[in-house]
Amino acid sequence: MKNRIRIGFTIFIVIFLFAIIAFPKIKPLFTSKNGGSQSPGGMIIPGGRRPILNVSGFLVAPATLNEMINSSGTLLPDEEVELSFETSGKIVGIHFSEGTRVKKGDLLAKINDKPLQAQLLKLQAQKKLTEEKEFRQRSLLDKDAISRESYDQVATELQELEADVMLIQARIAETELKAPFDGIIGLRLLSEGSYTSPSTKIVRLVKVSPLKIEFSIPERYAGELKPGFPIEFRIDGDNHIYKASVYAIEPKVEINTRTIVVRALYPNTREELKPGRFASISLRLAQIENTIAIPTEAVIPEMDGEKVFVFRAGKATGIKVTTGLRTESLIQIQEGLNFGDTLLTSGILQLREDLPVVLDTLVGNL
Repeated sequence: MKNRIRIGFTIFIVIFLFAIIAFPKIKPLFTSKNGGSQSPGGMIIPGGRRPILNVSGFLVAPATLNEMINSSGTLLPDEEVELSFETSGKIVGIHFSEGTRVKKGDLLAKINDKPLQAQLLKLQAQKKLTEEKEFRQRSLLDKDAISRESYDQVATELQELEADVMLIQARIAETELKAPFDGIIGLRLLSEGSYTSPSTKIVRLVKVSPLKIEFSIPERYAGELKPGFPIEFRIDGDNHIYKASVYAIEPKVEINTRTIVVRALYPNTREELKPGRFASISLRLAQIENTIAIPTEAVIPEMDGEKVFVFRAGKATGIKVTTGLRTESLIQIQEGLNFGDTLLTSGILQLREDLPVVLDTLVGNL
């Protein structure tokens, strides 16, 4: 028991001596020369006075505020189709070079049509004989030499042959693959001699001038866009700003994303842009002139509204404000502030009503 008392007394003496040695060094951290204490930020608080806070200010001046929407989209070709034959057969001719331009109606590929051509010749010969027979029967009918029924039989036979000829001609047309529009032909997927069917893709045809830009916007902006609305977009790796205009808006809101799909048209007359690329879209919905726009971080939300602090007579003064349009970094003030006020933009969490402040910096414009 005596040993425990001695050990405890020794520890107490050591702590007491350490406190005596260290106290002169830590005393200046809590007291100043005039007896006042210091704030955690290092500002002297003489005689228990409120601390003076160093802040930054912003001089409220007329500004222009743009309401912008930023979105991402994809460049789409004006027209695109994967070409295939309407019938089955052996490819006997390919009449295009990969990656070249073609015109609407150009013959691209051909299927063997010799059996159909033979049928066509047979029907055409039968049609010619039937036309001569119909002519003679009509002449006899005009002279009342035959009955109407006899003439109608020949006339019906001629009509059936004409229909058969048209059917064979349509089948022959199906053996020809033609370009449905002007464009650039892609890479072919089959060679001459291959057997093809309607489900077999032969080649892709793309029209790249103009280009479509497809993107989505939040549903709350549904009423803001109309055909002809201008947009700007950028492409990765290209600092150039391209301009396009909206030409179509999806009439239905996407349920899963609550967005509306929009398409714009870019002329792409020099064909410098390729379809399929990613695009960063910017839309300016509104522009407000001569308004008050302040940094968003300067606005303090409260239960009964929002407020800001301004610099008046060396102190922070709170003012209730009514806000309007918001952007990524700015917010419009409709009521509460006037041109010429000095808004406090730093130390927001430390600001209190009538707190003494010192302006370190004053910004005249953002």
